[in-house]
Amino acid sequence: MAAAEAAEAVLGRQQEQQEEEEENHGHEGSGEPAALNGVVVSEKLKSNNLDVKITESELEAEVKGAEEERPRESDSNILDVSSDYPRDKHISIQRHLADLEKLADLREDEKKPCPLCPEEKFKACYSHKLHRHLQNLHWKVSVEFEGYRMCICHLSCRPVKPNLVGDQTLAKLGAHYHCIICSATIIRRTDMIGHINRHVNKGETESRFITVRAPKSSYEVVKESATDVQVLPNHSTPQKTDSYFNPKMKLNRQLIFCALAVLAGERKPIECLDAFGATGIMGLQWAKHLRSSVKVTINDCNENSVTMIKENCHLNKMKVKLNIKEEDNDETVGDGEENSDTIEVTKMDANVIMHLRSFDFIHLDPFGTSVNYLDSAFRNVRNLGIVSLTSTDISSLYAKAQHVALRHYGCNIVRTEYYKELAARTVIAAVTRAAARCNKGIEVLLAVALEHFVLVVVRVLRGPTPADDSAKKVRYLIHCQWCEERVFQKEGNMVEENPYQQLLCDCHGSMPGKTAVLLGPLWSGALFNTGFLRRMLLEAVQYGLDEAQPLLKTLVCEAECTTLKHFSTHSPGDENKQEECGVYIKTPNTSAESYLVHGKRKSEEVLRGAAKRQRAEHSAEHPPFYYNIHRHSIKGMNMPKLNKFLNYLSEAGYRVSRTHFDPMGVRTNAPLVQFKTVLMKYSTPTYVGAQAEGPVHLPGEIQVGEEVPAAAEIKVEEAELAEDGKSGVTAAVFTQSYPTHCAAD
Repeated sequence: MAAAEAAEAVLGRQQEQQEEEEENHGHEGSGEPAALNGVVVSEKLKSNNLDVKITESELEAEVKGAEEERPRESDSNILDVSSDYPRDKHISIQRHLADLEKLADLREDEKKPCPLCPEEKFKACYSHKLHRHLQNLHWKVSVEFEGYRMCICHLSCRPVKPNLVGDQTLAKLGAHYHCIICSATIIRRTDMIGHINRHVNKGETESRFITVRAPKSSYEVVKESATDVQVLPNHSTPQKTDSYFNPKMKLNRQLIFCALAVLAGERKPIECLDAFGATGIMGLQWAKHLRSSVKVTINDCNENSVTMIKENCHLNKMKVKLNIKEEDNDETVGDGEENSDTIEVTKMDANVIMHLRSFDFIHLDPFGTSVNYLDSAFRNVRNLGIVSLTSTDISSLYAKAQHVALRHYGCNIVRTEYYKELAARTVIAAVTRAAARCNKGIEVLLAVALEHFVLVVVRVLRGPTPADDSAKKVRYLIHCQWCEERVFQKEGNMVEENPYQQLLCDCHGSMPGKTAVLLGPLWSGALFNTGFLRRMLLEAVQYGLDEAQPLLKTLVCEAECTTLKHFSTHSPGDENKQEECGVYIKTPNTSAESYLVHGKRKSEEVLRGAAKRQRAEHSAEHPPFYYNIHRHSIKGMNMPKLNKFLNYLSEAGYRVSRTHFDPMGVRTNAPLVQFKTVLMKYSTPTYVGAQAEGPVHLPGEIQVGEEVPAAAEIKVEEAELAEDGKSGVTAAVFTQSYPTHCAAD
């Protein structure tokens, strides 16, 4: 007992001495060594009386070991007392250059080493030389982020291959940067800037080493069509944010909503899918305005996007229907409860959900091309359902990247004056082939190609017969590269000796070499359904979609190949329902009453026949492609105004309309030769001062007096056509296309 008491007295004196030394050195140990020593002594005393004799060297060794076990990160936290980030950031991340110099001042030697370089690379030097080194080598090439500077680091932070020894290891220890947000080390400065930008775009700016969603305070609330959605500040940057939202696609969303509203009027309720939800604004608009007519499912494969969609549903006072595997919250409902304000939110790949479930309406809007999802979309879509897809890969569709179009769509295209319609027909051809593989045909209801996207809306017709009929409409296009004349290749498998004969121009005979190119395969059928477009216009008026109404009016005129002056909307009282393609559409009463026959069965048969004839007329009404009036204008001549030129073509006996594909485009069934003739006839010379009193000289040195024999020949041809019993429309075309008053003169 006496020996134990003596040992305790010795240890007490040693502890007092150590505490005094710690106080003299600025409390560097914070009292932990003393407490540690106390624990060690008590353990040793309690364990065995043989260990009572403890020397001072053993205690000092234990104290040093405890100090070495703690992570050496106090240097990195000396300066950043007010930092908002965790204290474990690297020493190369500082706010000011003086902070780096203070790291070197921790050593009391005269010569101080660089805190960011190994001794083999930079030896210890005096303060003025160290200042130049830190400023030129580390600070000037740093990357700034929210007041912090990520300086370049030369320490052995990056892992080195184990087979490297000696000088090889030193050579491999290159310069690098430490990310302030995550634990990554980046070699190049440009890569580091891009790495930080990706963190910012994802909202990962608050916590380090852990990827979390941005706080709600950083969200922005956007309102569109009475629907509120919260988005990130970088919502307009695709592929760099979880909640991509493009305000420029508002018109696209309104057109899709009108198409869904028309389908909801045909049958209720319908199950619709927004396969790529992002913020969920499109599905929210469907559920908020159409209510009990639709059962909305919003899908996205990104977890953060799914969370944001649920929050947006709650923001718009919509209940979220979860899957069985997910946990139900207080604001969600299970599978047993359903009401009109319930939206189902799923997290899975778009191909998977379309394979697992059947829908009446499917919308595909991925980033880029949508060909990867067409097979899944047509596999389980219900009969007479609608599939709409938005393609934003306009670089390939608009013939800027032709090899990409060939890879994605299997189509050869070139840049033409009608490149936007060419893009729409390319997408429809891919849709047709995908539907045909599932024994389904399509009816194109709408095709829009604008600056940012190509929108295609088709109705699905089940059965091998509609699939065969649709597949036959995918044909190749012969395009003349000299005069921009074009014609679809004739049906048949027989090879023609001279395919140039199908073109109406004679460029191949007058020009040397090959003048035409084969484009396609493309969709050769109609791009619009007039009845469907009229009903879409009525829905746009009903729901107050102002941006979609002018475009829909243009599309109706384009589908009927008439000018806007002759456009008219039928009032609801003067409309009747008529069957078209298995569904009922609204048509004027006169068309139904003219075919009305006594007897229910007979009248239905006659109405079906009238509907078939009406579909045939609609498909033949709007001709394929259009001409740009500027592309075919005559040099040195002032061409007429576009609306006047449309009237001139209409007076000549042709069907004409403007097109949404091109503001200066004219869709007409007139051949290119007649188009140029009418344009030349009503064009005036640019300089008319010297020719005010004389006759107008036409381009190509064609004098007015030379038209007399041509007019006589035209009259002979007209007489021959009248004798053959041909229609008088052709004669009227010739008489109005060429001026005959010169013969009388």
